[in-house]
Amino acid sequence: MTTIAIIQHPPVLLDRAATIERAVSWVAEAAASGASLIVFPESFIPGYPSWIWRLAAGRDGAILGQLHARLLANAIDVGRGDLTELYEAARVHKVTIVCGINERDLDHGGGTLYNTVVTIGADGVLLNRHRKLMPTNPERMVHGLGDASGLRVVDSPVGRIGGLICWENYMPLARYALYAQGVEVYVAPTYDSGDAWIGTMRHIALEGRCWVLGSGTALRASDIPQDFPAREALFPDPQEWVNDGDSVVIDPTGKTVAGPMRRETGVLYAEIDIARVAPSRRTLDVTGHYARPDIFELQVRRTPVAPVRYVDA
Repeated sequence: MTTIAIIQHPPVLLDRAATIERAVSWVAEAAASGASLIVFPESFIPGYPSWIWRLAAGRDGAILGQLHARLLANAIDVGRGDLTELYEAARVHKVTIVCGINERDLDHGGGTLYNTVVTIGADGVLLNRHRKLMPTNPERMVHGLGDASGLRVVDSPVGRIGGLICWENYMPLARYALYAQGVEVYVAPTYDSGDAWIGTMRHIALEGRCWVLGSGTALRASDIPQDFPAREALFPDPQEWVNDGDSVVIDPTGKTVAGPMRRETGVLYAEIDIARVAPSRRTLDVTGHYARPDIFELQVRRTPVAPVRYVDA
């Protein structure tokens, strides 16, 4: 049995350093409670751009511009050491961490943000970086399109870990690509919540015959910083739950074993047993004996394509 922890606390919105500091403290807390795998929500550093669901691109362009500038300034550049403290926390506590980030890449201009999830090994080394393939609705005004270079399942002490971000989980072919790699612990960091989303988590567990960890975002209006542009107009009621959270853990038979943690902050713990995955696939293995490769074939292009290639004499 392995203890996992899903962190359902809000970030310090639009503050990279403060959010990472909080994340490191929650890693220490969860590790002290015996967790070997610790999961954070979608875009946790420095926070999901929740304002996009309340502002209109044309009418509210000035406010959107201010917010985007702050988000960009506090985004993570993976290649330039912005996650060093989180890597070190994983190494010190010997835990695997899955964390959502807003990512920028200064080696390729740095002007585009990506909705990314990173998997950090217990040795403090980056195991995988996956950029969300298709931002949802107004997210496309914030995040660029990811590629499939991170559409991978990686080995860890807690099993083979893979996952998709929020509504990527509604993309059957993306799910299939992970099932084909033998995912055992399927992680779904998300901003979605509610009964329909929890139903999706159960379906994925049944379809993939794997453990599913839905990592939800819990956010109240009181969590919005005081210097947030148009704060009073956008979030007038400090008691409002902007997002309900609903972190949940589902076993390979579709049974809920922990959560959903709704309208509360904290850490959701659960015991998972990877040994239950293989027997669950005896009756249904969607990329094995239940596949029809003579009829269906999936091709996944995982080679990243750079926007520019320099040739220096």
